[in-house]
Amino acid sequence: MKKWKKITLRTGRRAHRVRRKIRGSGEQPRLSVFRSNRYIYAQIIDDDAGKTLAQSSSFELVRAGKLSAKIPGNREAAKEVGKAIAEVAKGHGVTRVRFDRGCYKYHGRVKALAEGAREGGLEF
Repeated sequence: MKKWKKITLRTGRRAHRVRRKIRGSGEQPRLSVFRSNRYIYAQIIDDDAGKTLAQSSSFELVRAGKLSAKIPGNREAAKEVGKAIAEVAKGHGVTRVRFDRGCYKYHGRVKALAEGAREGGLEF
């Protein structure tokens, strides 16, 4: 089997294992994280309704001029994304979420995003 195919299968299994335990609802939606090499994205999802309630990314913050375009995917950027998603979530009346790290380990940029969301006022 090709190496990239093994990696894809492994990350898919890991994400499925995490999502099997975490399900967002109307009163406590899911905060999902996607991390690319350059940017970091977060969205709040209500799985019962099948809708995204709020979303934020370092790409959006760079375009808005709130982040430096040099390194939009570092820990500081992730923390700002966490604060931004918390702000948007509060506007929709969401204060408690379930954190879905996907296939990523809880350290580095993912951890910084979670800390930023907590600082912004989200509970999980």
